[in-house]
Amino acid sequence: MKDKKYEGLLVEIRPSGVAVITMNRPEILNAINWPMHTALEEVFVDLDNSPAVKAIVLTGAGRGFCSGGDQNALDTGGQPISPTRSGRHLIRNILEVESPVVAAVNGAAVGLGATLALFCDVIFAQPSARFADTHVTAGVVAGDGGAVIWPLLLGPARAKHFLMTGDFISAEEAAAAGMINKVVPEGTVLDHAIGYAELLASGPRNAIVWTKYSVNKLLKEQVHLNLDTAMALEALTFKSPDRKEAVAAFREKRKRFAEAKKPT
Repeated sequence: MKDKKYEGLLVEIRPSGVAVITMNRPEILNAINWPMHTALEEVFVDLDNSPAVKAIVLTGAGRGFCSGGDQNALDTGGQPISPTRSGRHLIRNILEVESPVVAAVNGAAVGLGATLALFCDVIFAQPSARFADTHVTAGVVAGDGGAVIWPLLLGPARAKHFLMTGDFISAEEAAAAGMINKVVPEGTVLDHAIGYAELLASGPRNAIVWTKYSVNKLLKEQVHLNLDTAMALEALTFKSPDRKEAVAAFREKRKRFAEAKKPT
């Protein structure tokens, strides 16, 4: 386990039983390409199978948590045979980890980055953090789990606003809405997350594991209900004219169709 290389990730297992996963592409705000996506799928399975791991912390290197999919890599080589299968496995692997998973959101969590943070069991963020699912502004359906988790956390009406506009929600607003657990002072979020993970790692193992399992049954039911549909529709929209325009705008560093001025 300790000798395995996970592309785009740093993995440390501490003596306390806390494993720290750091998404490590800080030069592009930890954007996820296909090899890193595969690494994320695998690392949660491996940590779940490690008897040394009692809790997990997920964070990002540098000034961002994760900016979502790497737009310069998603349409090029290296894709898995079935991107929808990879997406399903990532979400389900996170939900199947017995140890509690704590997010330390140290900056922007966007698209798949927001999905990863919001599927964690406990979510800490610093004031500069913010969350958005920007799939629609990339011309595709919010199919990687956003259409599952945002409605569960915010309710359908508010979730549809954020999912259909790609608008950001601040860490403070997210905490007030019950979307995340707590906002902590700037620069301390990783320490808070590790401290909390150590608290859980030292607690009654079976009681914590099976409590998490019981609550996650609710999340799994929602995943079974609509993740496959959302991912299939996302795959369809990857070939749409809107998607091509969004990619072109991204590469040319100009405004996309969905980034025009919105009514206030």
